[in-house]
Amino acid sequence: MPDVGVIAATFAITFLAELPDKSLFASLVLGTRYKPLHVWVGTAAAFAVHMAIAVAAGQVLATFLPSRIKDGIVAALFIAGAVYLLVTSFRPEAAASEDAARQGSAQPSFLRVAGIGFAVTFLAEWGDITQITAANLTARYGDPVSVFVGATLGLWAVAALAVSVGAKSLAIIPMAWVRRISAAILLGFGIYSAVAAITG
Repeated sequence: MPDVGVIAATFAITFLAELPDKSLFASLVLGTRYKPLHVWVGTAAAFAVHMAIAVAAGQVLATFLPSRIKDGIVAALFIAGAVYLLVTSFRPEAAASEDAARQGSAQPSFLRVAGIGFAVTFLAEWGDITQITAANLTARYGDPVSVFVGATLGLWAVAALAVSVGAKSLAIIPMAWVRRISAAILLGFGIYSAVAAITG
């Protein structure tokens, strides 16, 4: 049975880590051009595929490596993710173009818009911090179903936020501090895993 605690923790971490991500801004721009629900369906499908890949990789890591080595790898990846988020929190974010909000005269079909959303998100998410984090959490907890559910729901929530609120509303969220909070959480997981690796 899925673990509610693991689902909740994974949801929170994934939601925070994805907020300042490039996929959110891609979904936001697509949501201002096309019907938001159509964009969300394609984006959500791509996120689900990526999380399935991530938890499968994490399960392989958890199954075939000795506990100390696994904990060491997980610690290193969590700490690297924390450093990445912290460093990128000091970079200026490019503002979304006002042209993105202009509606075209003819609306493309549902399949075309969902396909665009899927393709953009699927390509953008390879090696993303949330994918790596999901693999790490799977290795850490040994519960791929709960991690998949929590991470996927977290990504779906961010995508829904992006396609529904629009660029101007999203501008009020302090993305630099979201990155820093996410970095602190990942650093905490990294330190915990490092201690587990050292103490056995």
